[in-house]
Amino acid sequence: MSHQVRLRLLPSARCLFDEPLQVKVSGLRCRQVVTMRARSTDDRGVVFSSSATYKADGDGEIDLSRDPSLSGSYVGVEPMGLLWSMTADALHKMFQKKSPLNPHVLNFSVHDEDRMLAEATNERFLMRDGVRRVPVKQGNINGVLFTPQGSGPFPAVLDLYTFDGGLSEKRAALLASRGFLVLAVSLFGHNLLKNTKEINLDYFEESIDFLKSQDKVGSKGVGVLSISKSGDLALSMASYLPGVEAVVWINGCSANTALPLYYKQKLIHPALMYDKKKFISSESGAVNVKFSLHNPLEEENRATLIPIEKADSQFLFVASEDDLNWDSKAYMDEVVERLKHHGKQNFESVSYPGAGHYLEPPYGPYCPSSFHPLASKPVLWGGEPRSHAAAEVHLWEKIQEFFWTHLSCDGNRKKSKL
Repeated sequence: MSHQVRLRLLPSARCLFDEPLQVKVSGLRCRQVVTMRARSTDDRGVVFSSSATYKADGDGEIDLSRDPSLSGSYVGVEPMGLLWSMTADALHKMFQKKSPLNPHVLNFSVHDEDRMLAEATNERFLMRDGVRRVPVKQGNINGVLFTPQGSGPFPAVLDLYTFDGGLSEKRAALLASRGFLVLAVSLFGHNLLKNTKEINLDYFEESIDFLKSQDKVGSKGVGVLSISKSGDLALSMASYLPGVEAVVWINGCSANTALPLYYKQKLIHPALMYDKKKFISSESGAVNVKFSLHNPLEEENRATLIPIEKADSQFLFVASEDDLNWDSKAYMDEVVERLKHHGKQNFESVSYPGAGHYLEPPYGPYCPSSFHPLASKPVLWGGEPRSHAAAEVHLWEKIQEFFWTHLSCDGNRKKSKL
């Protein structure tokens, strides 16, 4: 290994998961062509990697924020391309970083053919120092509470994010690192998805009450952050439950899907179901399920539609235009038109061309396909990696701005620090 070549990660090799890096190489020969590589292992032991070819400038330096990749996992100037372009060493694997207790560790290296010239390690943390993480097993609640450092008051957010039927803490930990008090809960309480026959809004009402009772909460109500199936649950919470001030709906449906919804032992919405005969196979073995869900606007399915026109919450609707899980853009357009028809102005919407279903905090590996617990097989999520990565960067900032704006906090307004 050469001792002349230096690989630097700026401003620091230790950072939060959602923070960008400047990757620089120095000590190369004038115009030398090298391969940059990145490699990491997720919480399930799946290896992800990427590579790109770069040419040094006249001073023997490469700066990924300035210089284009000539070939490899991506091309062009992409400062964080080595991260979002990483792919798994096996088909249909989604990057799994469920626990925030340990950092996501990335190894960067510079190679001249088969010879390593330099390397550096990047530790990407989900929790800022001082954030407190407490598991919650109170009553029916199955979740984790994240409290920022300091006395508060803090705006409160309920995070509804389930990975393969299990709880994911990534978004909640990062939001707490940005100044929100967040309760992440499993959609199915203490049950597994395969054992769940119905969903009860009472569970989420209990979660909201618990969150609002925390001493450091300053907002009058709570925000709800959702994605996919939890999107329709977030709409139902805003429509039927008090205390929901702001809802972020990401690639959800306008109707109650998959499982019947109950509140106080009464059925309020049957489930909008899907037709497996409409699954479309692909060469990779994953299926396209986009058009398998029944049409909620047809007369026999209208009882599944959620009456969000009754809600007083503020809404941020987000749709990926290349979502292959279902037609998120069409569902977003439907709810927006319905709210307009009822004279409502309590919403904003954004759509992302070229983005796929799973919009997450930025700088994680893009996932084209993975196992879907309801479909019981791998499905295609859609999206083009570069466009998807750009959407995640934009959306993550927008989510924080939306919650800071609409979760009033006793006059102690803060701004997102990105």
